[in-house]
Amino acid sequence: MTVLPPTIARAPATPADRRADLVLAVGLFVGAILSAALGSVAGFYGTDTAEIQWSLLYGAALTLPLALRRRYPEIIAVAVSLVFFIGMSARVPELYVGNIAVFIAFYTVGAWVDDRRRAILVRVLITVGMFFWLLVTTFQAATAPTDDGLSREGIFSPFVAYMLIQFLVNVAFFGGAYYMGDRAYASALQRRALELRTAELEHEREVTAAQAVALDRVKIARELHDVVAHHVSAMGVQAGAARAVIEKDPDAARTALSGVETSARSALHELRQLLETLRTPDAGSTEGSTLSLDDLGELIAYAEENGLPTTFTVIGDPTPVPYVVQVNLYRIAQEALTNARRHAGPDASADVRLRYDRDAVELEITNTGRVATMIRPGLGLVGMRERAAASGGEVETGPRPRGGFRVRVRVPVGPDRAVPAPGTAYADTAGDTVVDQGATT
Repeated sequence: MTVLPPTIARAPATPADRRADLVLAVGLFVGAILSAALGSVAGFYGTDTAEIQWSLLYGAALTLPLALRRRYPEIIAVAVSLVFFIGMSARVPELYVGNIAVFIAFYTVGAWVDDRRRAILVRVLITVGMFFWLLVTTFQAATAPTDDGLSREGIFSPFVAYMLIQFLVNVAFFGGAYYMGDRAYASALQRRALELRTAELEHEREVTAAQAVALDRVKIARELHDVVAHHVSAMGVQAGAARAVIEKDPDAARTALSGVETSARSALHELRQLLETLRTPDAGSTEGSTLSLDDLGELIAYAEENGLPTTFTVIGDPTPVPYVVQVNLYRIAQEALTNARRHAGPDASADVRLRYDRDAVELEITNTGRVATMIRPGLGLVGMRERAAASGGEVETGPRPRGGFRVRVRVPVGPDRAVPAPGTAYADTAGDTVVDQGATT
């Protein structure tokens, strides 16, 4: 059995439903007039029948209200039942369309009333009223001093059989209308729940697609920042040095400008590799575009060549580290050294320590130099946090009391941790899409 939310209600009637009700009401009205006319000719009640104008009024009052049956189902059901009772009591010679109209009105209450208690109450009252009227008419027929009609002789006389048929037909009539109305309402609720669930799934799909696009944009922005900022920072330092000594020491200036050229070529090379990776159909890495912890030595040498004396120490025995973790640690070290070169001052130095523990790998980058009095979070620090989160680790950043800055990232590794495939999209461990904001520190 389908379990539906307690607050769900069936969808309201559409304009097409209301037009269909109007067509139904007009069709039944025409049928009621024809039925009354033919019943009068056939002599259903002999000569004791209502006049034709009363048949017209009865047919209109019985059928035309059904045009509003979905808007006011309870009122229409009660009104049609009363009209049917009055018409039968007045001996209007119409015996068939009236039953159809009562059935439709009774069914509509069960199929369209969202307040189920009220729907039950209205249908029970109509059923009790009809059976009470049937009992009264049966008693009157049984006690009427007339010899006309069916024989009443015997325990199971033709008259008793006819009355039993009347009762059984009415039980089937109202019971069937009750059951069918409830089934129609339950089916409508199931369709409504399915529509709402479909709309919810479509909304979730759109949100998921938007998050995937945002996640890809974050990844691309982070990679572009790490590639460009590192080399452009070095180019700025080298260009400044060349400008300062170009008149006094042309050879030193040429050396500095050569470094600018080298940095520019390196930046273009890495950008080309990044673009090739993005153009790869499966978003995997292309040959020669991978970075690993083994490349930290070259990164340290590059930092020293560009005016930042840097030491590098590996502590512990190297253990297998997932590809994504290696790339993220490399980029964090690259960003930390770039920031040190830009902000720590001309006499700063840096120290990089890579520590392998039994169940984790830890990277710490510290530098001497100016004491940072205010840190404005930007793309650099945001990217470090994202990369640490993408690797399942955590990062600590902040100024040192004696001057300089410290970046420490620790990532758990071990046999129980899955190794992501190259090109795996980065995501926050909390499941949220992280959006870069701010400027490089």
